[in-house]
Amino acid sequence: MNRPPLSAIDHTVVFGILNVTPDSFSDGGLYDDPKHALDQALRMQEDGADVIDVGGESTRPGSEPIAIEEEIRRVVPVIESLAQVLEVPISIDTYKPEVAKEALAAGATVINDITALQKPAMAELAAAAGCDIILMHMQGTPKTMQVAPTYSDVVQDVSAYLEARIHTAEKYGIANDRIWVDPGFGFGKSYKHNIEMLARMNEFQALGKPVLVGPSRKSFLSRLADAPATDRPGLTGGAVAAAVLAGARGVRVHDVRFIRDILLVLDAISGVK
Repeated sequence: MNRPPLSAIDHTVVFGILNVTPDSFSDGGLYDDPKHALDQALRMQEDGADVIDVGGESTRPGSEPIAIEEEIRRVVPVIESLAQVLEVPISIDTYKPEVAKEALAAGATVINDITALQKPAMAELAAAAGCDIILMHMQGTPKTMQVAPTYSDVVQDVSAYLEARIHTAEKYGIANDRIWVDPGFGFGKSYKHNIEMLARMNEFQALGKPVLVGPSRKSFLSRLADAPATDRPGLTGGAVAAAVLAGARGVRVHDVRFIRDILLVLDAISGVK
């Protein structure tokens, strides 16, 4: 990879979410047309996104996996078109090595793996490509993850899992400065688990890796105010602010301009400190 690692970016890194799916929880069907996807990616880049994160399979609670061929069909043409015009890097949001391989060939330079390299082929691919990798925590699978998730201590349990996955990444030869971790808001966590992770976000700093958070439009936020998924920018902003003030280095969001404005203030404060 010719791009420097994402960890070299000198401000909070914003991942703009681009779901090219018919059924994602808040924007399904909006960008599954390649032209609409390109327009949205350019809009997010203009609004301040540092990375465009492309996903071709919905991982909302209760969702079923799709075939590898279908996921490739959805994401590769979009990534090919984005790679020709975007100045910012492209991330592929997938846990399937076959999809990631095609996405990297099409122009992606980051792998966002919700299963944190559980498949050895994904670790081998990331190491060989020299790309950035995001290791996320999830309890169960998207289909089952919200069926009574249980932890002895959610922050300690998630941290222990991520620490083990970091060791796996390093064992396969992935560069230290290319590894990120994501505690996985909404992925096998109850309302209380998500809020506790936010309250104790600083504890994830002990992992020694940049932390990416993705609370954007998640259903646990609606417990705080009755609002549909597409009308939660303020709730998302509050969660993002709490995470960043506690040390998060990146945020994965739908409402890029709104969140970027919040981060401009937080990064300015951090610079003074």
